[in-house]
Amino acid sequence: MQFKDMVDLLYWRDVKNTGVVFGASLLLLLSLSVCSIISVLSYVALALLSVTITFRIYKGILQAIQKSDEGHPFKQYLDQEVALPAQLVHKYSDIALGRINATMVELRRLFLVEDLVDSLKFAVFMWILTYVGALFNGLTILILGKTYSTTWILTMSFGLISDSFIYHKKMCPLSLLHLLQTQIDHYVALINNQVKDVVGK
Repeated sequence: MQFKDMVDLLYWRDVKNTGVVFGASLLLLLSLSVCSIISVLSYVALALLSVTITFRIYKGILQAIQKSDEGHPFKQYLDQEVALPAQLVHKYSDIALGRINATMVELRRLFLVEDLVDSLKFAVFMWILTYVGALFNGLTILILGKTYSTTWILTMSFGLISDSFIYHKKMCPLSLLHLLQTQIDHYVALINNQVKDVVGK
């Protein structure tokens, strides 16, 4: 998937494709919150197999009735190359390796208290995360974040800004940043109030 395709998905330029992608990923996250990953993968594989096997049997019966020889219904997909190119794997593994190394260096710096202030900030952040973890599990946070981001992008794309040309060419980036900062401040205040309530108990 190209970067342009990703931007098209995020801005809902093709509503059908974006709806399928976001709907399927939200369904996957909701399924993972109810069932184990093994169960979810098994059910997805069974659903896919039942569709493909049914289609293959249907096409076989249709070919037998019409006495045609069209061959395997998935022939074009069976002939396609599905192996990952080695250059692509090396490129992304190098990127991942760089990020992992940078994270390890930063964590070493924080845990071994190279800078006391940064380590204290990290400790406070981890302490706050313990309260967040007590209120929500990780999948709930992912689901809420995904739903919020999808809704926000939809609102920005269709509600507040009707013309994408105006959005991309004319809108001042500072006004968008101001709008984002206002929303972030609102939700940070809500979280602070919730943390104060939990700590107060």
